[in-house]
Formats: sequence, structure tokens, C-alpha cells
Amino acid sequence: MCSLTPSDLQRIFEKLDMNGDGILSLEELNVLLEKTGFKFSIEELESLVGKQVLDFSEFLFFYDSMLKQNNEEEKETKGEGCVEIEEVEGDLVKAFKVFDLDGDGFITSHELECVLKRLGMWDECSGKDCRTMICSYDTNLDGKLDFQEFKDMMLLTTS
Repeated sequence: MCSLTPSDLQRIFEKLDMNGDGILSLEELNVLLEKTGFKFSIEELESLVGKQVLDFSEFLFFYDSMLKQNNEEEKETKGEGCVEIEEVEGDLVKAFKVFDLDGDGFITSHELECVLKRLGMWDECSGKDCRTMICSYDTNLDGKLDFQEFKDMMLLTTS
């Protein structure tokens, strides 16, 4: 899970709040989850979230809770051996394939933009952000991310 700034989280919240009422329903949250490959029933989500709707501060709390839970699980699994490492690696490969639209082994800023559009999280300002994000983690300066650069980015942003 990426460590996002409050303004990033505000933009995500606003994108997810499809009806603009200032609260996020589980249905609205589930749209994002489904687009990213997660399948939850509304009942499962309510059990996970603990509420039927979230305002922005509750969304932040939920995000922070998920981030902390992810970090705790990561600490626990570090001592459990290769199986967990292989699972993490497999999850990263799956995530990489979501962004590598043409299957060439690289993520370009255009591919990142396309995925963000599909998720409903792209606006005109994001185009520059896509290039900036790619450049931030592009260690060999070829203008795109290979799997190792993507993996390094994901592991850096979750720690």
C-alpha cells in the first residue's frame, strides 16, 4: 500500500464519492476495489470497514488502519520464510501486469495514465504526476519502469 499525502487522499476520496455528497458509501468504495481486482460483497466490506458510509476523516482513519495492518502483517511474515516472500513477489507481478498494458515488461507514463483513467482517478493534472512518478523511480533513466524498479517503488512506499 502506498504512503499517500493528505491531498492525494482527498483527491482519491473525491473521485470515489461519485455522487458528490461528501460521504463515501460502501458501494462507491467497492467500485474501486472491483476495478483493482478485489471482490467483496457489501456485507464483507461493512464488516471490514465497520460502517455503511465514511466521511473524509473516517476514510483517512480507515486508510491509516489498513496501512498499519499491512505493515504489521509484513513484519510478521518477514520471519516466516520463503513462502510469504514468494506470495509478495507474486502479488507484485500481478500488480505490475495491471499497469503494463502492452505486456512489454515496462510501465510508461501513458500506461499509468490509462490505468488511472480506468479507475476513475485521472484528471488533467495527473498527466504531469504520472511522468513525475515514473521519473522518481526510474533508476536507469529510460523513461519507464521495469519490474525491478516497480518492485523497489512498491517496497519503498509500503515501509
